[in-house]
Amino acid sequence: MASAKLRVLQCIRQGQVGGGESHLLNLVNHLNRDKFEPVVLSFTEGPMVDSLRAKNVKCFVIETLRPFDVSVWKKVKELMISEKIDLVHAHGTRANSNISWAARSLNIPIVYTIHGWSFHPDQGFLLKKFRTLSEKYLTSRSTLNISVSAANKLSGETEIKGFKSVIVNYGIDQTKFSPSNVQKDVRAELGIPADKTLVVFIARFTLQKQPQAVVKAFSKAVKANPDLHLLMVGDGELKAETVALAAELGVNSSITFQSFRLDVPDVLGAADIFVLPSLWEGLPIGLLEAMAMGKAIIASSVDGTPEVIRHDQNGLLVKPGSWEDLGDAIVRLSADKDMIRTFQQRALKTLSEEFNVNNMTLQIEDLYQKICKN
Repeated sequence: MASAKLRVLQCIRQGQVGGGESHLLNLVNHLNRDKFEPVVLSFTEGPMVDSLRAKNVKCFVIETLRPFDVSVWKKVKELMISEKIDLVHAHGTRANSNISWAARSLNIPIVYTIHGWSFHPDQGFLLKKFRTLSEKYLTSRSTLNISVSAANKLSGETEIKGFKSVIVNYGIDQTKFSPSNVQKDVRAELGIPADKTLVVFIARFTLQKQPQAVVKAFSKAVKANPDLHLLMVGDGELKAETVALAAELGVNSSITFQSFRLDVPDVLGAADIFVLPSLWEGLPIGLLEAMAMGKAIIASSVDGTPEVIRHDQNGLLVKPGSWEDLGDAIVRLSADKDMIRTFQQRALKTLSEEFNVNNMTLQIEDLYQKICKN
């Protein structure tokens, strides 16, 4: 090896905060520094990069928003050489597409974590075909593929002939995401009355995450239960339309909109119910973070989510794409305080037992070592 410690280049498409980025932060923060030296490559600046630099983690940014951007490949290769990289860990399709050539040309092994496939059921035939072929190209050229859920793995096996992967579930840092770790009163900060049942949505405002469905569902629910309030945190291309929809439906006075915030544990600490009605997911980290904070969950029954939320046991699952089902679930759960408390306790128990950051890190470290030995 080039050094006593394995120098692992962690690659991510962007420096903004999202599921894959949160996973990378957790992994880098918990890697055994006696055995591994993490170096991070992001293809944009952002809060994730700032956070890592503040912890003296070596970070590099090579700017591009495009997948398969040939113009940056030489720079990526030069970085791998100058940093004496032993192993590359690509997080997501875009990151892998821009590191694969460089790593392979240097005979550096590639680990590819598929946080979510770039092909989706709602795509047109040609777009889905193109993205499936792109994923086949990338997965076949990686030394090891990691699926984040059984559903994530099955989708790959169904769509890509010969696809192989190992499953490593996400892990959440419960020193950060813990009911006992709330630092400030977000309700007081935002003027949300303490006696309101607070429903929280934290995600990108995109088609995948269905923010407009959340507003429609809440509009239905608040008519049945006027003691509800909705807090929506995030940004994205559907933000303005979602805000306009709230006004159109006459519920904007019962909804608080916020841009992305870094104090996610504090925001979740204010919540009674967390909702995530995604159309597709690999395994939603935001949902796991809410579980770690002991929140009652309502989520759509897609991909890896039913592996985490068991309907009527530790949360509620709703039909994907149905704001009516989501509205009914909010009404049902908000009307039953005992159910809220039960789901909160069971969600926290599930998270602690099955999605522990230390277990996740140990699994990945073991994979790194096995790959480099071979």
